[in-house]
Amino acid sequence: MNPLCALEAISDGGALALEAELEGKALPLVLVRRGGEVWGYRNRCPHFSVPLDFRPGEFCTYRSQVLMCAHHSALFRFEDGQCIEGPCEGSRLEAVPVRVVEGRVVVL
Repeated sequence: MNPLCALEAISDGGALALEAELEGKALPLVLVRRGGEVWGYRNRCPHFSVPLDFRPGEFCTYRSQVLMCAHHSALFRFEDGQCIEGPCEGSRLEAVPVRVVEGRVVVL
């Protein structure tokens, strides 16, 4: 397991950008949190392969439910990365399996 950050580093209902080494490659990730649950995704919109944040590390989240692509306003559910509205509706973010272990978010 590869530790990424403390759970508290991600605001409840918010998102955090970070880079992680996976399979020998540095990948930009976004972690989203609701309470004690965290989901990890590659920080790339499936619409045009652009980062989801407008400025590095600044994400738009809504009601602890969806993450919005800052470039085209596509909305992605926290729990499965499914695009529920926007130009890539029906697509998904590329999931990175994470889990909270003893207050730390780790890649499985």
